Amino acid sequence: MNERDMLIDRLADDLQPVRSVGPRLGRGTLLWLTLSAVYVAVMTALIGPLRPGAMEQLVTHPRFLAECLAGVLAIAVLARVGFRSAIPGALSRRALAIAAGLTLLWLLNYVVGFVSPALEPSMLGKRPHCYLETLVLGLPPALAAVYWQHKLFPLRPLLSAALIGLAAGLLPALYMQIACMYAPGHILMWHILPGVLVACLAPLALVPGLLRRG
Repeated sequence: MNERDMLIDRLADDLQPVRSVGPRLGRGTLLWLTLSAVYVAVMTALIGPLRPGAMEQLVTHPRFLAECLAGVLAIAVLARVGFRSAIPGALSRRALAIAAGLTLLWLLNYVVGFVSPALEPSMLGKRPHCYLETLVLGLPPALAAVYWQHKLFPLRPLLSAALIGLAAGLLPALYMQIACMYAPGHILMWHILPGVLVACLAPLALVPGLLRRG
């Protein structure tokens, strides 16, 4: 046996079983989603009241409730995919396709809403700076998630940051459906679009580190 084989044998003897990160990642994702949702809800309430009657509409208008639940599901799956993408080999194309499909299916509700809205469009409850609220409230959860992703050693950090940034930005965008006025055009332009912008800004948090590596 040559020296190389002996070295390999010694290294193999020292190997320890690798614990799966799956359960921990799931709990971490749930914790991030919960804390982010609470943060968004509290900060939104501090800035201004919810739309009058919004909670009752969730009970009396099943389609509006289904629309909101579709958003919750899409964001949860996006968050899961975003964090899994930070682990080498943990993200499949199928999971990415499912996340994209659920997100598009949710947003399609607002496109259909131009013809058949879930609620009667109204200016009631309009917040003067809802677009800015969505953008600003989405950034802290996105930055916290990107920081955690960095510890998971993502092979494609920009993609991972964009995915989790999208989940973070869409959280306040979804909450605006009960905090701000309901009108499909307004929702897409002033709630969803700023949320998507968070996905574009989140990778910028990685620029200093990438420059240092360069």
